[in-house]
Amino acid sequence: MAHSKRYTELKKLVDPKKLYKPTEAMELVKKTATTKFDGSVEVHIHLGIDVKKGDQQVRSTIIFPHSIGKAKKVIAFVAADKEKEATDAGADIVGGQELIDEIAKTGKIDFEVAVATPDMMPKLAKVAKILGPSGLMPNPKTDTVGTNIKKLIEDVKKGKVAFKNDTTGNIHQAIGKSSLDAKNLLENLNVLIDALKKVKPASAKGVYLGSVTLTSTMGPGIKVDTAELA
Repeated sequence: MAHSKRYTELKKLVDPKKLYKPTEAMELVKKTATTKFDGSVEVHIHLGIDVKKGDQQVRSTIIFPHSIGKAKKVIAFVAADKEKEATDAGADIVGGQELIDEIAKTGKIDFEVAVATPDMMPKLAKVAKILGPSGLMPNPKTDTVGTNIKKLIEDVKKGKVAFKNDTTGNIHQAIGKSSLDAKNLLENLNVLIDALKKVKPASAKGVYLGSVTLTSTMGPGIKVDTAELA
């Protein structure tokens, strides 16, 4: 695939063989973020895990200290007595059985995060085949199921994100918009790295943080020296 002239020019700024210090890498990723719109800065991390082993799956949730973009649209599946609490906490769509029936009928998904109280989970089985493939099924492991519905919604609105490794042992995560300053982007990256270290599988052998690459939207990859990360 032929790259654009813009991409070719930007690539000249990056030494593909060099491992950049995190501060250098972040300055460089901002320099290569030259799209006309406010694109994202993403990090791609290769983990030293065996993806075939169930006990080596890496997943967790974090709240970034700095916003990574607009607040997500949240749907809350709750009983009638919790509807006001969910609405007051900032949920965009709130409801119970009728809402589930409507999704089952239309298959329409117009939200980005779904949260639920535990009593709603058996009822949500009806729409599992609609929500599941899109990664929208509430799950205790991603802190989207709980009795404290107010906290669940507020955390999502603050920017809580769930991350997990893909089938090749990589983590792909946006850490902010390219308009965010380098210092704040670096703080977000460090929070992610710290969270990854905390959920390192006990049975994972060898180097855990294999490679860390930063990219801006439509920009070249910039390799980060993992020894320098928090």
